[in-house]
Amino acid sequence: MSVIARLASRIARSHLPRRTVRLRMTLLYGALFLVSGAALLTVTYVLTSRAVSEQPAKGFIPAPSSGGGLPPPEGSQDPLRRSGSEVLSPQAQEILAHQKSVVMDQLVVQSGIALAFMLVLSIVLGWIVAGRMLRPLRTITATARDISATSLHQRLALDGPSDELKELGDTFDGLLSRLEASFQAQRQFVANASHELRTPLARQRTLGQVTLSDPEASVESLRAAHQRILAAGAQQERLIEALLTLARSQGGIDIREPFDLAQLTHEVVDARRSEAQYRTVTFRSSISPALTAGHRNLTERLVTNLVDNALRHNMPHGRIDVTTRTVDGRATLIVTNTGPLVPPNAIDQLFEPFQRLGATRAARAEGLGLGLSIVQAIADAHDAAITTTARAGGGLTITVTFPGVSHRAQHETPPAGAGGSPDTVELTAPARRRSR
Repeated sequence: MSVIARLASRIARSHLPRRTVRLRMTLLYGALFLVSGAALLTVTYVLTSRAVSEQPAKGFIPAPSSGGGLPPPEGSQDPLRRSGSEVLSPQAQEILAHQKSVVMDQLVVQSGIALAFMLVLSIVLGWIVAGRMLRPLRTITATARDISATSLHQRLALDGPSDELKELGDTFDGLLSRLEASFQAQRQFVANASHELRTPLARQRTLGQVTLSDPEASVESLRAAHQRILAAGAQQERLIEALLTLARSQGGIDIREPFDLAQLTHEVVDARRSEAQYRTVTFRSSISPALTAGHRNLTERLVTNLVDNALRHNMPHGRIDVTTRTVDGRATLIVTNTGPLVPPNAIDQLFEPFQRLGATRAARAEGLGLGLSIVQAIADAHDAAITTTARAGGGLTITVTFPGVSHRAQHETPPAGAGGSPDTVELTAPARRRSR
C-alpha cells in the first residue's frame, strides 16, 4: 500500500507546475492582495454594521396617520413620542432589523464576489509583472548557459533602470571580463612555459645525439657533453622551481606570521655581496625596522628576486640602493638600481611571465623571465602594493608596501637581530668583469 501511495504522490508531483521564482512571486502577490482585501472588507462590514444599527434621526420615519392620512388632531399625543423621546414601534423595529440583515447579507455576498474577481485579476497581473521583472534574470541564465571557455567575450550589456537586476548583470559582465583575462593569461603562460621547457630539452637531446654519433668520441669530449647536459638539466630545475613558486604564490597564503622585513632584507643583501663584487656593483643599504606579517619564505623570495634582478640588469660600476622602513605603520621595501633605460610604457610588460625587455642573449641565458612575475604574485598573496618607476638615468625604482600589523603581532615578532637597527652598508667592488 505504501508503494502505491508513494507512486501516486510521485505522479502527482510530476504533474504539478515547476515552482519557479515567477510562480512564487505571483502566488505571493495574490496572497497579499487576498489578505489586504479581506481586511478591507472586514473593516467595511464593521463600519457599515455600526452605521445601520444606530437609531434613525428625528423625522426620518413619518408617524403613522389615521383615517385618510390626516395628521392627528391638534393637542393629541403622538404614539411614537413617549417620555419626550421618539421610539419606533415593535413592528417598525422588526422591519428595520430585517432590512439590516438583508443589506448586510448582500454586502457580504457582493463583496466576496468582488474580492474573488479582483483576486483572479491580481494573480493574472502579478504573473505578467513578475515576468517582466524577471526578464533580465532569464537573459542572464541563457547567456551563462551558452558561455564557455571559448566564448568568454560575450557580455550581457543589460539596459534599463539602474536597479538590483541591472547591478547583477553588470557584476556578471565584470566577472566574465576577469575570467577572460585570466584564461588568456593562463593560455599565454602555458605556451611560454612550454617554449621555455622545450629549449633545454632540445639542447640535451642534441648534445646526446651529437656525442653518440661521433665514432671517435674521447673521454674528454664525453665528459664535456655530459657537463653541458647537466647544465641544461640544472636550467630546467631552476625553471620548474620558479614555476612552482609562482603557482604557490598565486594560490595565496593561509597563515600569516609576523616577522621583521629589515632582518630578512639584511640577510639577502649580505648573501649577495660577493656577487655584487664580481659584477663591480655598489650596494648601498639603509635598513630600518619594518614589521609585517605573512609567509616569511615567500617574502624572502620576493626580496631575493628584486635584488637579483637589480644585479642582473645593472651595468659595470653601477649601484643598487636597498631601503626598508616603516611608513604610516606599513613595512616598505625600496630597491633602486642603475642600468639601461626602461620606457615608462613598458614597465607593466616586465611583470609578465617570460617577458624580458630588450634583453641580450647572455641575459636571456642567465635569467628565466619569471623574477618580477614571482614578485608580483607574492605581493598579491600578501595584499602588498608594488610601485615601479623608471629612472631618468636608467634603471628602475621598485617600492613594495606591505599591510600593517596589529599591536599584538608586533609584540609577538622576534627580535630583529642584525637587521633590527638602522644599518648602512656601502660596498664598492674592484673593477673587474666576469670572463665569458
